[in-house]
Amino acid sequence: MSNKEKLSQLREKIDAIDSQILALISERAGFAQQVAEVKQKAGDTNYFRPEREAQVLRDIMRKNQGPLGNEEIARLFREIMSACLALEQPIKVAFLGPEGTFTQEAALKHFGHSAVTEPLNAIDEVFREVDAGAVNYGVVPVENSTEGVINHTLDTFLDSSLKICGEVELRIHHHLLVGPSTHKDTISRIYSHAQSLAQCRKWLDAHYPKAERVAVSSNAEAARRIKGEWNSAAIAGDMAAELYGLEKLSEKIEDRPDNSTRFLIIGREKIAISGDDKTSIIVAARNEPGALHNLLEPFHREGIDLTRVETRPSRTGKWTYVFFVDFKGHKDDPKVAEVLAEVSQVVAELRVLGSYPKAVL
Repeated sequence: MSNKEKLSQLREKIDAIDSQILALISERAGFAQQVAEVKQKAGDTNYFRPEREAQVLRDIMRKNQGPLGNEEIARLFREIMSACLALEQPIKVAFLGPEGTFTQEAALKHFGHSAVTEPLNAIDEVFREVDAGAVNYGVVPVENSTEGVINHTLDTFLDSSLKICGEVELRIHHHLLVGPSTHKDTISRIYSHAQSLAQCRKWLDAHYPKAERVAVSSNAEAARRIKGEWNSAAIAGDMAAELYGLEKLSEKIEDRPDNSTRFLIIGREKIAISGDDKTSIIVAARNEPGALHNLLEPFHREGIDLTRVETRPSRTGKWTYVFFVDFKGHKDDPKVAEVLAEVSQVVAELRVLGSYPKAVL
């Protein structure tokens, strides 16, 4: 058999499989519509179930035998699930904008491209839109592996009753972008968000030590600015480069190759157990010796893994502090519930921000 004949046979098999995939996706979408009808009759308007989606994606990754990697397979199924959910009811998601930011990328990674995303100018605006019911969920950054915690996000939780419904971990790749009118040999100004400039500090010191570094409100704003400037470049990601039609003069210029940012999904409802969860709490410790020990000791004794402990000034008094604590487990797990009950007896105040599925993608 000639190579041409082999290729023809292989393509026929691929075409047949594509037809099967199309039929199965259509069948899945039909069942999604039936789910919506059942929920409507029951008066249930909560179409998106984070714990259910996390379970499905984990199961898909567990069953995957290649050759596509687990993450790639999960991304494909995420988009199928997103499109099917949009048949029931499109999810509206607010994010820290403008368009083209890493936060928008995180929102689309978590909800899929069938979600309706709305850019807002500030973190507290995202909280307000979700709290008012104008959108279903919000996406805000909370910490970067290089530069640490985003204090504004933590502080906003102090005055909010919203829940954490999920998390997204996004590998952050920064590129040096130039516009069509940029004189590449005479770049004297580089725009970016302050966090991004800090994450690329060593690279900038080595390659553009004399260039002025200008911090702006977002990487997308940096990309927008250089469109009309001949001596400027921007540090931003792939979405901003594509949105504004910019050229990547240098790619992946972040100082740390594992540079990642964690984003939180905020909403109004509590999330059921998914089987691999995290919980976030705010604790106001009493102003007494051993207060921090009394807070942390029950977690250590019961073998509950703390993944993050942050301290922020309290709004209620001078030189008083609150602790933001993340740990593995769901608040409805019996062991976790016992520890939270014990801790609540030795602190001034304890509030559960939410229990939610650990990031799958």
